Amino acid sequence: MKFIGIDLGWKSQPSGLCCLELIDGQLQLLDLERQDAIADILTWIDTWVQPEAPAIIAVDAPTLIPNATGSRLPDKLSHKYFGKYHAGCYPANQNLPFAERTINFGLELESRGFAHAPTIAAKTLGRYQIEVFPHPAIVHLFKLERILKYKKGRINERRLELIKLYQYIREILPNLQPPLIFGSALIPEIPNTGAALKAIEDKLDSLICAYVAAHWWYWGEQRNLVLGDSTTGYIVIPKSVLS
Repeated sequence: MKFIGIDLGWKSQPSGLCCLELIDGQLQLLDLERQDAIADILTWIDTWVQPEAPAIIAVDAPTLIPNATGSRLPDKLSHKYFGKYHAGCYPANQNLPFAERTINFGLELESRGFAHAPTIAAKTLGRYQIEVFPHPAIVHLFKLERILKYKKGRINERRLELIKLYQYIREILPNLQPPLIFGSALIPEIPNTGAALKAIEDKLDSLICAYVAAHWWYWGEQRNLVLGDSTTGYIVIPKSVLS
């Protein structure tokens, strides 16, 4: 079973891409990169997941947006439950500039057989897609008191927060279930310049997305939260798992 993480650029920005595979009970990192065009992202997915092969794709973007204006239910719930961590998500509606791009991406995945999975029977093989949001996932997976603020601010401050994320990924995810074992696969070191820092940010976000996909498939609702449903839009978030 493979787990794909897509940190989708909501407009024309590059997207972070990650592929994990569950082998002998352990997650292996197969690929971690970026692509610009939607067509190239879809080609990358097709390369790693052959037709009919089981996989779950976790997308950090609103791919289901039923409302013409305002906010979706999952957007509101993210502020209700995760606002205290500074982890509420950006509101989505059909009239916002990014909506066509993100909705169409979900439809492209559906055309490849990846059905939305706001509910799932744990460890059931299939082709699924889910919406995820790295900030609350990071808070719960690593049991933090607030988000890691690596997206805004001065470069040196963002870099320090990304270093923390890198360390949590390397030190904590191998000890969770399912464990993420890196082996010879290396995550690039955290750079010092703005553009390079953004590239690593996108890749690490996509890795978190892929891990959330694996956690959702492995545990289902036993150890995950779902904000919303298939009619309102939804976001899958791991429950806090550390003692």
